Amino acid sequence: MTSSAGEFEREALVHLDALYRAALRLTHNRADAEDLVQETYVKALKAFHRYNPGTNCRAWLFTIMRNAFLNRIRNDRREVLDDGAELAGPARALTDSTVIDSPEEELLQTVLHGDVDRALKALPLVYREAVVLADLEGLTYKEIAEVLGCPVGTVMSRLSRGRELLRHALRRFAREHGYTRGDQ
Repeated sequence: MTSSAGEFEREALVHLDALYRAALRLTHNRADAEDLVQETYVKALKAFHRYNPGTNCRAWLFTIMRNAFLNRIRNDRREVLDDGAELAGPARALTDSTVIDSPEEELLQTVLHGDVDRALKALPLVYREAVVLADLEGLTYKEIAEVLGCPVGTVMSRLSRGRELLRHALRRFAREHGYTRGDQ
């Protein structure tokens, strides 16, 4: 192993689980999430010579992953036929949050994630990204701003709006399941 490969392993591979969790929440599909994380690490390894050691590798990786995800969405949308054929992959997941691709995904959806995950998946992408990065991955506002390529104030606004939308959705789910009364 070269020193560069060892350095990459020490700096970047420690964030694999966090990237996978975020990718799964973005794509709503295990296979797409695995592909996205793999693409992220391939791109990161190729560009590692430009990474400045001692800076925030986690934010750098999340930025690469976000850009790869957005590129996939753009490419999926370009592949849609003029006759209105269905979207595939990440683009479909963003337009139809109730699609379940396999029995495993159905189990994951209904048993493991439940209402919270459904509410999170229903958030528009700009709010979902902020909520996932802040509340599930623990990134700071500054780190999220780096990942999303926007000012910290925009991150704060998106996070506030995303959390509010999430609260409303969870209240609705709670009423539907009889956990609270209709006036709460």
